[in-house]
Amino acid sequence: MSVTQPGTEELVIVPHTHWDREWYLPFQQFRLQLIGLLDEVLERMGNDSRQRFTLDGQAVAVDDYLEVRPDRREQLAALVAAGRLAVGPWQILLDEFLCSGENIVRNLELGLRRSRQLGGSLPVGYLPDMFGHCAQMPQILRGAGLEHACVWRGVPASVDSHVFAWTAPDGTAVRTEYLAAGGYGSAAGLFDDPERVAERAGAIAEALRAWRPDGSPMLAMYGSDHTAPAADLADLLERHNRRQPPEGGTRLRLATLAEYFAAQPTDTAGLRAVHGELRSHARANILPGVLSARAPLKQAMARAERAVERYAEPSAALWLDDAAQRFLEMAWHRLIEVSCHDSVTGCGCDETAQQVAARIAEAEQLGLAVRDMVGKRLAAQVPHDAHLLCNPTPALRTDLVELEVAGDGPVHLATADGTVLPAQRTTPAPTLLADDTVPAGRLPTVLARVHGNELYGQEITSWHLDPAERLLHFTVARRSEAGFDVAEVRDALSAARPEGDWRVVIEAEPRQRIVAAVPAPALGHTAVRAAPGAAPEPAHPVRAADGALTNGLLTVEPAEDGTCTMRTADGLELTGVGRVVDGGDLGDTYNYAPPRHDVLVDRPTGVTVRRLAEGPLLGAYEIERRYAWPAAGDVAADGRTAATEPTTVLTRVELRAGERFVRLHVSFDNRSEDHRVRLHVPLPRRAGTSHAEGQFAVVERGLTAEGGFGEEPLPTFPAAAFVAAGGAAVLLEHATEYELVAEGGELALTLLRPTGMMSRNRHVWRDEPAGGEFATPQAQCRGPRTVTFGVLPYPGEWHESGVHAAAESFRHPFTALPGTATAATPLPGAGHGLTLAGEGVVLSAVREREGRLEVRVVAEVPHPVPARLALPGLRSARRCDLLGRPAGQGELSVEDESVAVRLRPWEIATFLLER
Repeated sequence: MSVTQPGTEELVIVPHTHWDREWYLPFQQFRLQLIGLLDEVLERMGNDSRQRFTLDGQAVAVDDYLEVRPDRREQLAALVAAGRLAVGPWQILLDEFLCSGENIVRNLELGLRRSRQLGGSLPVGYLPDMFGHCAQMPQILRGAGLEHACVWRGVPASVDSHVFAWTAPDGTAVRTEYLAAGGYGSAAGLFDDPERVAERAGAIAEALRAWRPDGSPMLAMYGSDHTAPAADLADLLERHNRRQPPEGGTRLRLATLAEYFAAQPTDTAGLRAVHGELRSHARANILPGVLSARAPLKQAMARAERAVERYAEPSAALWLDDAAQRFLEMAWHRLIEVSCHDSVTGCGCDETAQQVAARIAEAEQLGLAVRDMVGKRLAAQVPHDAHLLCNPTPALRTDLVELEVAGDGPVHLATADGTVLPAQRTTPAPTLLADDTVPAGRLPTVLARVHGNELYGQEITSWHLDPAERLLHFTVARRSEAGFDVAEVRDALSAARPEGDWRVVIEAEPRQRIVAAVPAPALGHTAVRAAPGAAPEPAHPVRAADGALTNGLLTVEPAEDGTCTMRTADGLELTGVGRVVDGGDLGDTYNYAPPRHDVLVDRPTGVTVRRLAEGPLLGAYEIERRYAWPAAGDVAADGRTAATEPTTVLTRVELRAGERFVRLHVSFDNRSEDHRVRLHVPLPRRAGTSHAEGQFAVVERGLTAEGGFGEEPLPTFPAAAFVAAGGAAVLLEHATEYELVAEGGELALTLLRPTGMMSRNRHVWRDEPAGGEFATPQAQCRGPRTVTFGVLPYPGEWHESGVHAAAESFRHPFTALPGTATAATPLPGAGHGLTLAGEGVVLSAVREREGRLEVRVVAEVPHPVPARLALPGLRSARRCDLLGRPAGQGELSVEDESVAVRLRPWEIATFLLER
């Protein structure tokens, strides 16, 4: 460690690059620049042992480099092992609000593993450019063994020192360095002019001195976006130090970020405590408009995360060997890569968004492939006239499933133990698939449509030929056990010597689509078979009467203006639910900006209501609202165009038996540009705060946001599973921007925010550009937009009203698969998986780890809560940390194949279970 003379200030110079993997250029074009930059840096480091470099806290840059330069691996690893090159701990620098909490954990886990394979990881939660920070990050970092964080954006005005105690909702604190006076570029121009190094070093020291009055060495980040340090950096630094007086002046010391933090204490005693998320605009822009830019990208991300986290990985761990492990690894790599703060955010060029969308789609497809792999194995034990239902949630639950079954009359479903289940017919399936007249010479071509015993997507059960009527008739079913050989048909036709025109008929067995209420064990499965006969009445059946739907728990009634009124059995009422408001937006992908002369459209020009279903399991209305939305923004006039686009918004309002919430399925074809479309939900009572779920927490937020840096502190916030306020919770399918408006009387949720510019140089609500000013026409999101919400009225406090359970049910429908075994196969009994019990305790992960099950749960409630994990065959259980290493209380007591634990408020707890 260097020794500084009294009266001398020391700047710890950390050469680095902030590397956006993809942004205003797509990934491969930025990678070409990365190759050149690292070639240059590694060559200098090889020739000069004084050189130091920090590679932005993310291992993905190393992976991207070594894929092209595999011959550099040994050199790079030697520099890491020597402590001269700092990599990790993240795999990629993420956006903390647009991915799941589990994605954050896997990102950190992968980054630590990859960087340690190279020789060592930066032991700091380095978060230099995220657009704000989630509340549970301190607990995540400490759970992975990291004792420092380092941040820039989002720090509140109350912080007046370079270090503070960032504290998670559970009370876990991490010592956090604030990148004051310029963020990760506080010393970016220090060596640009060799003759002005002393002048600039003094200016940097003066700017940092206010944040570090104790005179200790000050952290100065020498680097910026996609930049390499000066070629003669070490020489310039030493020349500067030689010119400093023995006492006084500003001395410079080269270091990696790891070397700087190695000299810092880890305790948080006496530091200013900052609790929860960091989303203040006081110190830097946090660019909140990225939450709603390219909204379909956020929807796809959430869908892919659920496919992997909740449908694929747990089912593979519980019901499959390790055959799916490589698929899951590939899926997680793609999910982690797209979580980058310039990827899933959508604030880049259109080409970048296209690549991100493709990777998200691949992750979802990999997840669904694993889910289907497990389902195929389980369905092989179910007769083909029955169905397998898989429950992705960790509690015994009844869900409404849609099935196609044989018959055209009343049916019910039955399980292996004889339990009879309610069912409701929706639509009959067509029986006449084809009735064609073809010349005899084309009959061989008709037979070419037969593949084995498959015809028109079904299997042939019988056929007959009538030469007198010139008729060839096939009957088909979803599955057939009858033998069939197309050669017999050809022989029969040849013997009949066909002439003239023939009639070819393909007829299917009578089938119908039904919805049924099916119970299934926690993270398990059950099998059901349809049988003729009346179905029993469900609990809390849906009835349609007097223009409303009711299930005894909740009543929903369409209004003349196309909104809905909701009333609970205990008297809560919401009026005007689902109002759609369209307004202008002259902003960009980073920030919303309303025109000065805005045109708000919230009244439809026409409304049509159609009843689609009347119960008893499901009732539904379709509400059609017709609008004339302005066609585009008008930047010159600071308003919107007079020209309009006719737009129809369809809302399916659905109420199910036994559910305390209404489902709203909203769809429209977006033909307009430069606008923001929001759905409004009036609240039963005014609220001064909202509670939004996401990233292992439920965060309380007010009606305003803290400003001060030059960016409008718009109180629009992110929510993942739900947002609750004033007696109403809105259940969400993906990360959604919301705002508490009308003085706390309504929740407004952004459906779509089309914009045509990545960043604007002149922005009414942001002083400085967020990037280059160029067009992003695909960010206008033209075309179909479909979003589904649940609206749950509740009395009292949100955490006492079953909101978590409702969101879990809303977001995770059962998977239904037809059986594939013979009809004579007995209907199998239910398969029981992992059960998690605990009010407000939610599941984050179930995966296989070295022959054990790793299970991660979170107590998303503001009070201690008992929880229980149960697993058939459970023999042992112990706590571990986020990385699967033994921690805490060690072995836990197992009784009756279950383990009981008590969780702190907001605790993230991970367990290893052995069967």
